[in-house]
Amino acid sequence: IMDQNTLRSKVQEWKADGKKIVSTSGCFDLIHPGHVAYLEEAKQKGDILIVLLNADCSVRTLKGPSRPVVGEADRASVVAGLEAVDAVCIFEELTPCGMILELQPDLIVKGGDYAGAHIPEMDAAAVYGGKVEYVSVQEGKSTTNLIRKLIQAEKQNDKNMIKAKSHKPAQCKPC
Repeated sequence: IMDQNTLRSKVQEWKADGKKIVSTSGCFDLIHPGHVAYLEEAKQKGDILIVLLNADCSVRTLKGPSRPVVGEADRASVVAGLEAVDAVCIFEELTPCGMILELQPDLIVKGGDYAGAHIPEMDAAAVYGGKVEYVSVQEGKSTTNLIRKLIQAEKQNDKNMIKAKSHKPAQCKPC
């Protein structure tokens, strides 16, 4: 996990060593297998993978007042712990374009769900000749779906607890 100044210096070192720099960005709230696969595929496209992580304030603006579920420091720690990730940097803006223009990665990777759409990262990459590519997305693997499942499970658990309280508990047999 690096601040912007440290990351900028590190990227200069990596570039001087001839490394291909790949960056991606996102909220990465409640890490799930889809995130892991996405980051592993992104890493395969270069030597160094940088994750630009939306700060809590930008996640709230993009996703709503109940998000993120996990705070930025914890999200950064989890993402940084993934084998595919070489660096994580938190940014507060709504898009990572300022950081992209500063770092000028060789490649910007986004999920395939953005393919065909114009994304701000394209404009940033065009300024310095960077490229944008897409990686596959695992259907049904999203933080939003995970949150929905958790809410449904909690509602079912509440119903089961109410039902259990209204019945006489069964006697447990000794193990």
